[in-house]
Amino acid sequence: MSKTDLTDFTGAVIRPGVVVAYPTRRGNRVRNTEAVVTETMSDRSTGRVVPKLKVIPTGRESGISARKTLTTQTIGAEHVVVIADTQGESK
Repeated sequence: MSKTDLTDFTGAVIRPGVVVAYPTRRGNRVRNTEAVVTETMSDRSTGRVVPKLKVIPTGRESGISARKTLTTQTIGAEHVVVIADTQGESK
């Protein structure tokens, strides 16, 4: 994405392979979803650089009803927190 590392609000580096938690909307409610980052990128279409992530949901999320699809999602990186590293290192 750029020369500097993309980090969450705690300072942990967001890179492909880490497990993150992020808020999602389901109907009129907001829930937390867990996902694995597959790619970091930036969107420059609005005239400023906005960091984005491609993630694959793991299926673990808050709420009563389960997620129906586990397809790749593109999300903004501003409300994401790193919770684990799939390489065996944890945050």
